[in-house]
Amino acid sequence: MERVLHANGVVTYTFDSLTQLPVYAHVSTRHGGVSPAPWQSLNFSILRGDDPARVGQNRQRLAAALQIDPTAVVRCRQIHGTGIAKVDWADAGQWQEDCDALITDAPGLPLALLFADCVPLLLYDAQHHALGIAHAGWRGTVNGMAAALLWAMGAAYDTQPAHVLAGIGPSIGPASYQVGAEVIKLAHAKLPNAATLFTAPPGQEQNPYFDLWQANATQLTALGVPAAQIEISGMDTAQNTHDFFSHRAERGQCGLFCMTAWLE
Repeated sequence: MERVLHANGVVTYTFDSLTQLPVYAHVSTRHGGVSPAPWQSLNFSILRGDDPARVGQNRQRLAAALQIDPTAVVRCRQIHGTGIAKVDWADAGQWQEDCDALITDAPGLPLALLFADCVPLLLYDAQHHALGIAHAGWRGTVNGMAAALLWAMGAAYDTQPAHVLAGIGPSIGPASYQVGAEVIKLAHAKLPNAATLFTAPPGQEQNPYFDLWQANATQLTALGVPAAQIEISGMDTAQNTHDFFSHRAERGQCGLFCMTAWLE
């Protein structure tokens, strides 16, 4: 991913694979906002104790940096599920209830989701000029969010996996995400490649490390997305709290960053 410093001090990252394509996607960092500790500084959550007025200013600052209309952004009330909303300009500025992903083929309509360790997932269908973004924590990942997003785009826009470019953004990495029995059990029940996604250092077999990046990538490759068309940022939020919020590393005392994407 490429780091972008905007004129107002906001810092974002963009996917290298999308640079020459008519689609934009920016993952915000914690830089360039107005919130104090522990949300410093570009926090987008009003549910973690920050002043809603400051969160509003942060949204305005990101929109100014990206040169988008802040009143047009479509968001989800995220629930760590696999619900997906299909949206167009009639939904501009609205919140979609009880879902964790958005798809659109409406040029210029900005979509946004929030994160603090969970996986920001983006799919772009270059053939039909359609876009999907998703929030995939461990529950969403194990329950097949990546596959569901691809299927939804197929149903809505006739998206074919071979023409999809995918981005897996900054999120907790396989060297940081230690999990317990609940995650292990559900992963083995629902993911055919589960055994390859866990690494257990000697003496820590009960709490191995889970690879969310590959768990999402392999769902896409299993459905026909070429591995060469999947960009994994490799940025571990838990090991980079200077740039990103991390619920795990900061023990919940943090804000949320944002992925915003739209079609040219």
